Amino acid sequence: MSIISFSTFLAYLLRFNFSLLDLIQSNFVRGVFLSALFGLIAILITSSYKGIIRYTGLQDGVRIVTMVFLNALLCSIANLIYYYNVKNNLIPYSVIIIGFLSSSLLLFNYRLLVKYFFSYYKNIVFKRSRVMIYGAGQTGIITRHVIDSSPRTQTVGFFENDKNKVGKVLDGIKIYKASQEEMERLFVEIGVDEVVITVRDISLEDKNDLVDICIKNQVKIRTIPPVDKWVKGELSFNQIKEVNIEDLLGREAINLDKQSVKEDLRGRKVLITGAAGSIGSELVRQVIQYNPDSLILVDQAESELYSIEREIKELNSAVKITLYLADITNKDRLSAIFQYHKPHIVYHAAAYKHVPMMESNPSEAILCNILGTKILADLSVLHRVIKFVMVSTDKAVNPTNVMGCSKRIAEIYVQSYNNHLSSASNSTAFVTTRFGNVLGSNGSVIPMFKKQIQNGGPITVTHPEVTRYFMTIPEACQLVLEAGTMGKGGEIFIFDMGKAIKIADLAKKMVHLSGLEPGRDIEIVYTGLREGEKLYEELLNKSESTIPTHHSKIMIAQVKEHSYDEVNKYVDLFNDLVYDKNELKMVALMKELVPEYKSSYSRYEVLDKD
Repeated sequence: MSIISFSTFLAYLLRFNFSLLDLIQSNFVRGVFLSALFGLIAILITSSYKGIIRYTGLQDGVRIVTMVFLNALLCSIANLIYYYNVKNNLIPYSVIIIGFLSSSLLLFNYRLLVKYFFSYYKNIVFKRSRVMIYGAGQTGIITRHVIDSSPRTQTVGFFENDKNKVGKVLDGIKIYKASQEEMERLFVEIGVDEVVITVRDISLEDKNDLVDICIKNQVKIRTIPPVDKWVKGELSFNQIKEVNIEDLLGREAINLDKQSVKEDLRGRKVLITGAAGSIGSELVRQVIQYNPDSLILVDQAESELYSIEREIKELNSAVKITLYLADITNKDRLSAIFQYHKPHIVYHAAAYKHVPMMESNPSEAILCNILGTKILADLSVLHRVIKFVMVSTDKAVNPTNVMGCSKRIAEIYVQSYNNHLSSASNSTAFVTTRFGNVLGSNGSVIPMFKKQIQNGGPITVTHPEVTRYFMTIPEACQLVLEAGTMGKGGEIFIFDMGKAIKIADLAKKMVHLSGLEPGRDIEIVYTGLREGEKLYEELLNKSESTIPTHHSKIMIAQVKEHSYDEVNKYVDLFNDLVYDKNELKMVALMKELVPEYKSSYSRYEVLDKD
């Protein structure tokens, strides 16, 4: 109100050329009083006083202009009423117009002045991290305001690849070229502490390059979540998180033939084994999007099955969901499930997959991975399942451990069974999908490394040269659905896993991303290869080759084919041996069926020597 009063008085001075006599004759006191009174009414109506001054932005400016305009409008209405009765004006219209302009200017600028002094004071009192924002778009501007609202951080510039923006100033801050040379120069000259990525469509290669530059220069790097995950549609400071290692190991988005997958699944009854596991649960999430008639979920893990049930219920999907707490080695239980539901498609993701654990318990690997698969396959044929899709692993190639060999035998069984039935009409089509490690799955090294870093180390790596392929769980499941749709029966599909990654390099990068230094803050300890563990994984053995498909990331492996009658005899022998205490006898039979199985760092190496 003081500023409005002063603005009106200033308008009178300008209108009457600073003549005091003319001011008195025009009764300026009455005009100032009325302008302040109507200003109070306008302020209360528009609530322009409620904005927190140190966070003044464009919306506050709009409210101020609206309030001042309403004040001028009320003054004009009062003028018209007074003129109609007295034939004179309360306030000259020129004073109203000049007052409108000066009030708008002063009210907004005083807020900016307070905001500036508040920011200046914070910079003096607090030691603030100096932040560069990668991406000078709308999201970058929003992020800048969030960063500057914190007493701990301040934005010092933008990085941008768009040549039209480089060199210009955005919101008072300069935009710099996002090149390695420019970044490294600015990191030193400006003293940058952090970089925040706001660009959503940044390629994986560019993101990795940016992270490597920041790690090299000991600059912390963070990112913001997608807009649809902002809390109540607004970005908060606490949502700006460190870059996850999963963001750097994933790959570019996959283009799926969604129409074919939809036609394959829509209206069908789909049974998923291992439905509570990392792969199985993601298959559930993806399959349900294609509107099957019903989903039958089978798993022996009680708590995890309950969790996926709760998650599905929150989707409010019309798809009928039935959950069974069941073991795939329980033939009578599975037979009852198949008899009741008559599924059209089976996704078999249930398996024991931990290498050291299966090396110590070969009977369980045989019981679950081989005999459980046989039970499911036989029931699928008996109940005329259209398609049976088995999830396998790259550890089945040239296996060096019990787990990998058990999965290879499961592959051999379903492929030979498919070929055995191929002459029969309406027989079940058996399809196998083979891929490497998935990020964030149960037993993955990444959650273990994260926990070790949180505990202050050390990080345990088996060998400095050990390498693995990695794929995200959603990507793996998308490819399983695609391969399952394109499979006609008998194929073993392998996925393009990209480049193999050294586990030691992965551990070091995770330490760097946590803002720590490997060897100084977190030790990396090499423990030696575990029983049955390989230095590197393979997707094909030396005698295998591939046939391309219409999908660039999916190939068909050309593998040695086996006689179903011969394989079935072996599987029957496994059934007789599984409860035998002689583990060497079990593993010897596995090696007989899969000659390329050579044990590594295992007590079963004695069988290879014999």
